[in-house]
Amino acid sequence: MSDANPAEMPERARIDHDQVKPRRDSRRRGRGEELQVPEAEFRSYYGRPIIKAPVWKNPDVPLYLFLGGLAGSSSVLAAMARATDRPTLRRAGRLAAAGGAVGGTVFLVHDLHRPARFLHMLRVLKPTSPLSVGTWILSPFATFAAATAATELTGWFRRTGDVTGVAAAAIGPALATYTAVLFSNTAVPVWHEAHRHMPILFGASAAAAGGGAGLVFASVRDNEPAARLAIAGAAVELAIDEKMQHDLGMLSDVYDKGRARTLMRASKTCLVAGALGALVGRRRRWSAALSGLALMAGSALTRFGVFDAGIASANDPAHIVVPQRERLRQRQETTNTPSDRTTPSDRAFA
Repeated sequence: MSDANPAEMPERARIDHDQVKPRRDSRRRGRGEELQVPEAEFRSYYGRPIIKAPVWKNPDVPLYLFLGGLAGSSSVLAAMARATDRPTLRRAGRLAAAGGAVGGTVFLVHDLHRPARFLHMLRVLKPTSPLSVGTWILSPFATFAAATAATELTGWFRRTGDVTGVAAAAIGPALATYTAVLFSNTAVPVWHEAHRHMPILFGASAAAAGGGAGLVFASVRDNEPAARLAIAGAAVELAIDEKMQHDLGMLSDVYDKGRARTLMRASKTCLVAGALGALVGRRRRWSAALSGLALMAGSALTRFGVFDAGIASANDPAHIVVPQRERLRQRQETTNTPSDRTTPSDRAFA
């Protein structure tokens, strides 16, 4: 039987010999034999991702993250302004809280395709589901924030508005950070492995956004607490972002390429510029407004950058395979399992 013509072989059966490099098999090293094998690559079957990327819409979900954080921090700032008699800051915070809650709900419902799905999630409270708990955080917050804003605009039932404002402020921090828990609870590697950093990052980003809104809409006489909150939020956000990317190791490469890199760099630029402006120029109306807008833009860009990085991580086979191998190696070291054994100890036959 004659040898087959390599040019007529099926495409999948061909080997590009230019890419084949000699490797010495460690088990046959004593015999001096060498194997000709192609370089290994992280690839999945038929080029498909190993895990399914989230089906959340862009920009609906990133905008929901931003508006939820803005609403939560603004409610806290409004309650503080009410306690310290800063009327313009109180009014700005209450309206921003209501606007962020309503806007965020609209984007969330649009992502769900049908409003009835949001209502169905209110039929039951499932403590083990961040999405279920988040729905029950958003719903009462939006109710309290809307009632507070209504009393602020109409001047009616002001004492009732003060009570609902305090209630919204009590829920505000949870609204600003629960989405970080929601992201960390997914199988997306860059989100899941950052579960210790994401709540701090989202909370600090929310503080920068809420403080920025206060700088934009409050008077110069009343905006000092907003400036302090914005500066603190921006500083913590920048620091925890660096810490998160350092601790992620090879998973952080999604923040160094593509659109996520552009968004995160723009976010840092806006946060630094906004914080400096709030520090030195809050007593000038135009400077305070520009600084607040920069801080809000930086907060929004962070949410978009984190979202895009997660989608890129879900589509990268290396982000799934490498951490799995590292966990297996650590498990073998802990249980003193031989390094050439690939079957986990709890699944090995005696």
